[in-house]
Amino acid sequence: MLHKVSLGVGDIDKYRLIETRGLIDEVVSLGDELKGLRLCHINSTPFGGGVAELLVSYIPLLRSLGIKADWQIIRGNRRFFTITKGLHNALQGAPFEEIKKDSTRRVLGANNLGNARELDPNYDVLIVNDPQPAALRHFSPDSKAKWVWRCHVDSSQPDPEVWDFLRPYIEEYDAAVFTTGDFIPQDLRLDKTATMAPAIDPFSTKNMFIKRYVCREVLGNIGIDRQRPLITQVSRFDRWKDPFGTIKAYRLAREKIPGLQLAMVGSFATDDPEGWDIYAALSEEIIKDDNMFILSNLSGVGNMEVNAFQRASELVVQKSIKEGFGLVVAEALWKETPVIAGNTGGIPLQMTGELSNYMVNSTEECAEKIVHCLENPALSKRLGRQGKEIITRNFLMPRLIRDELTLIKKLVAK
Repeated sequence: MLHKVSLGVGDIDKYRLIETRGLIDEVVSLGDELKGLRLCHINSTPFGGGVAELLVSYIPLLRSLGIKADWQIIRGNRRFFTITKGLHNALQGAPFEEIKKDSTRRVLGANNLGNARELDPNYDVLIVNDPQPAALRHFSPDSKAKWVWRCHVDSSQPDPEVWDFLRPYIEEYDAAVFTTGDFIPQDLRLDKTATMAPAIDPFSTKNMFIKRYVCREVLGNIGIDRQRPLITQVSRFDRWKDPFGTIKAYRLAREKIPGLQLAMVGSFATDDPEGWDIYAALSEEIIKDDNMFILSNLSGVGNMEVNAFQRASELVVQKSIKEGFGLVVAEALWKETPVIAGNTGGIPLQMTGELSNYMVNSTEECAEKIVHCLENPALSKRLGRQGKEIITRNFLMPRLIRDELTLIKKLVAK
């Protein structure tokens, strides 16, 4: 059988401290209607990516509503995950010539067939996340469950050949979910599509309240100078996050802010072999400057330390050139830390109002905004407060639960 991630039961009622009563009542009511429903999320890694970040909080909260929720992880070797990383990039528009090869398609088919045979099928609803396990539905023809495919990347302009390969698999699902309507490929023929943005858990270790002086002390222990300004980018080691663009922007900004420091904080996931190459190239660049730091889950920087970096930094930068949503933007804004981010994908959903002026389209613009915010601390404080209000209203976990359970209620009613 596929590995099931071991998780406990959450407590939806504690969200009444920060969410509107009406929303929590609605979520509890949906849970009552669906009580006993057997639901399982499936993805390709238990840590290191946005989906895992969501599910580690999401599954316990579903259980607290009386839903029998599980989380299963597919298996794969390096060859398989190298191919699926290519699919992931291709959904965001990068070419992937290898999809033309019969050998590549055989690897994908054989892996999904093997995982389908090991999948625990005893569920009413199966939710498959992203392209790695997308063919599971195809290889489970006898399943009586409702199947949902959840796409977490910007698939608005996918590579045509890769999309032609994936689309028939997706069209076998009962529904597909995208972050925004703009991400739904125009030729997708499916009776039911839905849009719902991801969300953060304000009570998780990564987002729980920590006093700023404690955060600064954590950073001091790592070797960051607590007396000088710090900007931080938190993300997987991924070319779409444009880490080298962030470094260039930092160098330009440092010409105006001489004491500036940069921390690149990342994580590795088991389904992303490409991350190691990006990390190696970044390390070579960062070692040239004592004011730059590269840190990861491999060097003891986990969720608590990420929390500290996001709270103690003057600014968080997320200079993505493609982005499905950008949970790290929501995490920083929740902590009232202003964000300068790439004007792409799901980021504009989070950076509305005055914050929209701090989405950038170039390295030079990013550097200019960094300097402007650092030279205007009152502005930065205001942006941080506005950001927290936006995240509180729109991007906390109970809202995501409501959206998903509303869709599931419609599917099982049929």
